[in-house]
Amino acid sequence: MRYKRGPSMRVLPARLGALLLLLFPLVTLADATRDRFGAAGYFRIMTRPDFSGGSGQLGYYWLYGRLLNESPYGELNLRLDVLQAAPGSDEVWAEVHSRFSGTSFRSADPGNGSFLNFRADYLFVRAGNILLDRVTWQLGTLEDRWNDLHIYDQRPATLLWDTVGLSGTYQGDRYDVLLAVGDSGYTLRPQKYNTVLTGAASFRYRLIPGHLEVGLRGQLGYEPKVQGNRNALYRSEYVNYEDYVRREVVQRYFEANPGLEDYLVPDLAPRSALSYRAIGYVGFGGLGPLIWDNLYLTFEKKHPDQGYTERYRNRDWTVFIADQTDERYEASLGNEAYIKLIPDKLEALWGVWLGYAYNNDNAIKPGDDDRIIASTVVRLQYFLTERVHLLMETSIAREKSQNGNAYRNHVDSVFTSTRGIPDARGLEFGDSDTRDTWQGKVGVVLNPTGRGIYARPSLRLLYGLQYSSQHAAFGNSFVDSLNQYNQYVGPERHWHSVVAIEAEGWF
Repeated sequence: MRYKRGPSMRVLPARLGALLLLLFPLVTLADATRDRFGAAGYFRIMTRPDFSGGSGQLGYYWLYGRLLNESPYGELNLRLDVLQAAPGSDEVWAEVHSRFSGTSFRSADPGNGSFLNFRADYLFVRAGNILLDRVTWQLGTLEDRWNDLHIYDQRPATLLWDTVGLSGTYQGDRYDVLLAVGDSGYTLRPQKYNTVLTGAASFRYRLIPGHLEVGLRGQLGYEPKVQGNRNALYRSEYVNYEDYVRREVVQRYFEANPGLEDYLVPDLAPRSALSYRAIGYVGFGGLGPLIWDNLYLTFEKKHPDQGYTERYRNRDWTVFIADQTDERYEASLGNEAYIKLIPDKLEALWGVWLGYAYNNDNAIKPGDDDRIIASTVVRLQYFLTERVHLLMETSIAREKSQNGNAYRNHVDSVFTSTRGIPDARGLEFGDSDTRDTWQGKVGVVLNPTGRGIYARPSLRLLYGLQYSSQHAAFGNSFVDSLNQYNQYVGPERHWHSVVAIEAEGWF
């Protein structure tokens, strides 16, 4: 009997190899398809022992650089692929996005981690390859960002952060276009909602890909007039601006018109409102040590306020103020450059911010609506080793009020307000219309992921020092009163310092 011989030992490996070659594209495709669920986020948490009686922040806010001037923060971004498309195909795809963020963690801030300090920032559905090629549709919250100014933690080119609606974005090889429409009423007035129709458009063109790009963005909000809606805007030209600032509109009316309380506003006249925001952008880089530079120019007309309540003669009165708040404008220029001064040894961030806010209705009260601000911040990070770095940062800033004194430079400046003349009803504050601030920060950074000024996570041990022309220019619990019975009398403070242990990371 003869037995049939099987394939030789040489033939088996050859056939097996051929089979693997046939299956390789399928294996590759399976590997390329991402998981249906994805999560990403950001966090920062710190402790800053403050032996000067402060609240743990070196200065007031981001104008002096975000480092040591920020509070705890965390966000979690979630993504679910409802319909997946094969990589490189033109199949329809759809995904759901949501983000939750907050500013409190237990033992790190006054909120102590309470969920009252957290919120759902957005929820939207994004889909592509429907109706139009290369167009991505977004339905829900519409916030759309371009590059950040990280050293200030500012996003001057953000559009539609206040809008729910529909947007479409076309992404070409060298340019992208966005068109959007929606409603911003609930963001502008959560408790007094009225429709604010919002439209936006955006165009960005890469003149020299990787080296030079330019862009324009714009957003327009329109609130129509609605007769009979108590949350709508109403004309208020009869309101004196000083009375509005002092919250004495009703009192002054009765003083001028005794016995006419039933005719305070005999005929409400509704009105509409228009607000807008325009943005210009230039990005360039890949030029010697300059890796990238973001330059933004913005101009904004703010939406008017609807009204507020005054209590007079044991009765609440609604005072409409649209005509007193519809001439507020703000212009800003922001720039950030990322520079590799010595490859693999020394990197730098250099930021500049200029801002001008003016209110054509307000000529009497100092405030953030009538001021000029200017700031520059430089951060250097030197790589001692792959994962141990030395950080140095310095900043200088000036804030100038356009409507008189706004800053208290001395402990007893309450006696020298309003051009040095005591005035119990004066609208100015302190003895100066200018605040100058300098900050310096230095410390050690541990970066587990290696070199890079943007490398995260970062573990930092920092020391920060601030000088300000303003007395006690940082969050504190001091008592400012000069009453003779005040027992919390402290010295004049222009210097402030903190030690910080903090962690920051993206994931």
